[in-house]
Amino acid sequence: MTLVKFNADKKNNSSLLPSFNDVFESILNDSFFNDRLVARVPAANISETEDHYHVELAAPGLKKEDFKINLDRNVLHIAVERQNESSDVQKNYSKREYSYSSFVRSFTLPDSANAENIEASYTDGVLKIDIAKREEAKAIRRQIDIK
Repeated sequence: MTLVKFNADKKNNSSLLPSFNDVFESILNDSFFNDRLVARVPAANISETEDHYHVELAAPGLKKEDFKINLDRNVLHIAVERQNESSDVQKNYSKREYSYSSFVRSFTLPDSANAENIEASYTDGVLKIDIAKREEAKAIRRQIDIK
């Protein structure tokens, strides 16, 4: 019995059926499968300065119109709901796909947050939300003299 080594590496494709590898590689690299294997909840960074709280969401590939941001009682909700349609017509086949993706991130604001002063911007795939602190919550700093 002869043992035949199977190597799916494109650089050194020594398989007896090279087109067999290409078929499976194209299927597994297809956006239909990749879109379903990737987590769709963006990572968030939360930081605090003396005057503000900052929330940053890494959400590349979206438009600012895709976001819905609202505040409900002291909870900030960030939601995206997106539908895509793509079609590909080639010589031997026609492919048409639909995809739907959505996510919701919610953050409870501290009592020191000023719910009346919240600003949001979306640049280079990052959603930035700045939440001002109430005046009474801002740190008071002063020099204490030693007697």
